[in-house]
Amino acid sequence: LQNVRIDPTSISFGMWKDIPVPFYMSVYFFEVLNPKEVLQGAKPVLNERGPYVYREFRHKTNITFHDNDTVSFLEYRKVFFQPELSHSSEDEYIVVPNILMMGAAVMMENLPNFVKLLLSGALAGMKQEAFMNRTVREIMWGYEDPLIDTINKLVPGLIPFKGKFGLFVELNNSNSGLFTVNTGMKNISRVHMVDSWNGLKKVNYWRSKECNMINGTSGEMWPPFMSPTSLEFYSPDACRSLTLVYEQSGKFKGVPTYRFVAPKTLFANGTDYPPNEGFCPCMQSGIQNVSSCRMNAPMFLSHPHFYNADPSLVDAVEGLHPSKDQHALFLDVHPMTGIPMNCSIKLQLNLYIKRVPGIMQTGNVKPVVLPLLWFAESGSIEGSVLKQFYTNLVLIPSLLDYLQYVLLGLGVLLIISAAILMVTHQ
Repeated sequence: LQNVRIDPTSISFGMWKDIPVPFYMSVYFFEVLNPKEVLQGAKPVLNERGPYVYREFRHKTNITFHDNDTVSFLEYRKVFFQPELSHSSEDEYIVVPNILMMGAAVMMENLPNFVKLLLSGALAGMKQEAFMNRTVREIMWGYEDPLIDTINKLVPGLIPFKGKFGLFVELNNSNSGLFTVNTGMKNISRVHMVDSWNGLKKVNYWRSKECNMINGTSGEMWPPFMSPTSLEFYSPDACRSLTLVYEQSGKFKGVPTYRFVAPKTLFANGTDYPPNEGFCPCMQSGIQNVSSCRMNAPMFLSHPHFYNADPSLVDAVEGLHPSKDQHALFLDVHPMTGIPMNCSIKLQLNLYIKRVPGIMQTGNVKPVVLPLLWFAESGSIEGSVLKQFYTNLVLIPSLLDYLQYVLLGLGVLLIISAAILMVTHQ
């Protein structure tokens, strides 16, 4: 118990502070093969490209212990491209939707026609099109686009950022917010459980009290002596708490584990799963509308290839092949300590696109939730850390368990021997 508390003297503290596990982020893009036909109302045909692999390093700073059995920290992430593990270089070109333009078009759908006509004229002047051919590096880490300044002038506040636009532009050298979690010094059953995030006890993105709750841990470790039921963690990326459910017991390189996976209800809509009504407005089950925490952009989260989603989402495009083996997320945790041994968290980012009257660049695009990319963050304990873990938590307990039976057997033999001696002397 002492060694799983968040305390500078505990064995797990160093692992908690600077995660020794090598994390990798693998990114897969969906290239649109028929952009011209999509503008005329055809079904998008997609081709998966990747992986583009990045080594991820995480470390905690601003670690501050408080008198109420909690500790605050910022965790920073840095990623480095790994060409030897990747499909090709970051300089490879891919045809994808013009995310900024198509997203802004949907966001402006209900604005006055003259505003949309102004935007349409500005887009034509800048030669902006519904689809763009850009490099992986630009799509992920940002590119200069005069459209940003134009939108800011036409509709101030519509997109609250300036400069470069990229899907992961804020990931590198950034933190996931100020977490305050329980240390477990007084109550070990609360260790790692989130007390607040950015000073908030709950978020205000969603429409129900339950959906806004910050439950579970920060997603790195859990309280010890876990039961095979479920686990929870708050994800700033998903803007909500996520609950995974127990699937099966197993072993990771000799270490006992519980495997937790996403239930089918994780991204279900409010009709199929009423507790999720607070995350609406909803569309089909299997996608979550995150526009309320993503600057009102028409963005949706899902499992890769719309795994576990309404079949209509898969049928609306060509080129998706959902599979549990390839697209389901999992978390293997050592139940005695609550420390993850092996994990692969997979999510897909999608953009809702459609024809917007008044903005000619949207053509006759039919309404569709279009997959942009999916990524997997994977890591497992290995090397000296795994050896220490196995020795302290598997080998030594097993030897002690075996030793108790040896000692019990010796004790029985001694009792029998003493009884025989007593009988012989009589």
